[in-house]
Amino acid sequence: MTGIEKTRPFFTRGAMAVLGFAAVAAAAFWQTPARSAEDAVVIPPPAMDEKAAPGSETAIFAGGCFWGVQGVFQHVKGVSKAVSGYTGGAKDDAVYETVGTGRTGHAESVEITYDPSKVTYGQLLQVYFSVAHNPTQLNYQGPDSGTQYRSTIFAENDTQKKIAQSYIDQLDKAKLYPAPIVTTIETGKTFYPAENYHQDFLTLNPTYPYIVYNDLPKVANLKQLFPALYSEKPVLVLSASN
Repeated sequence: MTGIEKTRPFFTRGAMAVLGFAAVAAAAFWQTPARSAEDAVVIPPPAMDEKAAPGSETAIFAGGCFWGVQGVFQHVKGVSKAVSGYTGGAKDDAVYETVGTGRTGHAESVEITYDPSKVTYGQLLQVYFSVAHNPTQLNYQGPDSGTQYRSTIFAENDTQKKIAQSYIDQLDKAKLYPAPIVTTIETGKTFYPAENYHQDFLTLNPTYPYIVYNDLPKVANLKQLFPALYSEKPVLVLSASN
């Protein structure tokens, strides 16, 4: 095991690491569920947003396993890069097995580079709250539990912080979720890229049971709910670095 405690052993990454992909894939043949782990929530756009000006900005979101969050934002038009990594703790602790202990302060996160003239920070937040994860789950996301899977927006500046807080207040007031939003906003944190084997994981492993159950439905929801933002071809990290 990686040291990560899980709540649903069959579809967790830790369990699959122990069993091996072949064994889990065989078991999945007869245990594949009929529906996805998370349902999307239809939400309005944020009342406050940044100016839609050409350029390059970054946003950092944490919402459970970074495989799915990265996979979603790699399919958003206007995003030029989405990198899986760790944010919230020290540089020396930005290692998968160490972060998995839940004691580093890090959260599995995704750093998104985008052009505000094509997709604004507010639109990224709308995707984040609607299809990328469930913002009402405190220190867990689907089958994965621990503070490393917390729902957190790592604001890069005061503008992002204000937009994010305004949107959380807006969504809570609208009562579109069955429970209050628990997403936190953290500032002054450094993003550290994850190991290469975590990058582009959804695209490279579309038949992996964890991906099939937890993450591919998120991409499908993005396509269905945000057709104007959806890009069929994902922007990949590893191909860009070769």
